[in-house]
Amino acid sequence: MSITSINPTNGKAIKTYKEDTSAQVLKKIEKTHQAWLQWRETGFGERARLVLKLAEVLKGRKEELARLMAIEMGKPLKDGIAEIEKCASACEYYAKQSETFLADQIVETDASKSFVSYQPLGVVLAIMPWNFPFWQVFRFLAPALMAGNCGLLKHASNVPGCALAIEDMVKAAGFPPQVFQTLMIGSAGVKAVIEHPLVKAVTLTGSTEAGMKVAQQAGAVLKKLVLELGGSDPYVVLADADLELAATTCVTSRLMNNGQSCVAAKRFIVDQKIEKEFIALFKQKMQERRFGDPLAADADLGPMARADLRDELHQQVASNIKAGAKCILGGEIPTAKGQHAFYAPTILTGIKKGMPAYTDEIFGPVALFISAKDTADAIRIANDTNFGLGAAVFTQNGSLGEEIAKTKLQAGCCFVNALVKSDPRLPFGGINQSGYGRELSHQGIHEFVNIKTVYIR
Repeated sequence: MSITSINPTNGKAIKTYKEDTSAQVLKKIEKTHQAWLQWRETGFGERARLVLKLAEVLKGRKEELARLMAIEMGKPLKDGIAEIEKCASACEYYAKQSETFLADQIVETDASKSFVSYQPLGVVLAIMPWNFPFWQVFRFLAPALMAGNCGLLKHASNVPGCALAIEDMVKAAGFPPQVFQTLMIGSAGVKAVIEHPLVKAVTLTGSTEAGMKVAQQAGAVLKKLVLELGGSDPYVVLADADLELAATTCVTSRLMNNGQSCVAAKRFIVDQKIEKEFIALFKQKMQERRFGDPLAADADLGPMARADLRDELHQQVASNIKAGAKCILGGEIPTAKGQHAFYAPTILTGIKKGMPAYTDEIFGPVALFISAKDTADAIRIANDTNFGLGAAVFTQNGSLGEEIAKTKLQAGCCFVNALVKSDPRLPFGGINQSGYGRELSHQGIHEFVNIKTVYIR
């Protein structure tokens, strides 16, 4: 069996990799466990030194890694460079903060001494997607290593080069051998890894369907699991919003990573009093984005990650138009040479309950507009979803925006007058079918430790 990476810009094969055999996978698990027995004994100072070195390696190779992302999954170069810089910042953050996050917490009880201690679990399996092939891994890896855990990576099958590059950088930073390893396997091989007794926990970023499957597998063997899944993030634009700010921010969010982000804006819920004006401004700004080869320095959008994903997206657009939605921009598959998996930025208006786009996640450069009667109606529509990853509200009334974000919008990450994004300093994750558990900040590092009570009479 083999795994072949395909350039989504031109459809040409980049490289073919041999899949690991079952015996090779077992050997990697055992070696990573053996590495953990030593790594857990290292102090925070040594862990931080190596994680900071890893940040240096990332920054030194950012152009090379951005190019690798561009050819494996179509990310524009400037976005790829920003992704690598963000990975480095996460390493730096956890190198500086982890000892404080994991310090023993004294608790006064009837004991002579009692405290809570945070101890590493062991080998953590990360099942990661292709859309942010470095960031998704590093937001798990940096805290896992600083907590004294070791890692195994099952990356998406269309970014094997990115997966191996991460393993290579961990080695280049000077970490002990086998502290982190890539498993070159397909989805069919994941269950056996989850079930292995030396694998102590699992983290997955991916679709809701994939999360449900992995949750069943991990639950069957009582493994700790964190899930960051899909989303249909609502961006609520109220009648008093700064329309210039809102339109610019909303277009940026919808088109980030070629529209392929769990926390990209998906549903634009606009007060009917400003709907016509806002959609016209949004359309103008969407048309200004440059569409082209991701290796071009000025490209804002490249191809989708795979041609089959582009085709699925086009079918979703067509089904919504058939159901009554109006396409006012795009809705076409480009036919020019060198645009193998490209999809034109698209706007669908008139989305109503009962149409597929009202409930389904649209993973690509397609904006969906839903009209709201007023603020209360907009909030109702925003929460009328099975997802709950991110949400945003645009208003010039600061106290109202804060109240809506804090108490009205039902999501794990709520932003006011800004696009939803992850930040190492803030916890990240969702509710409902967008998953459970948190990554980043101190909440993220506490997901994969043994929160141990110590009581001394």
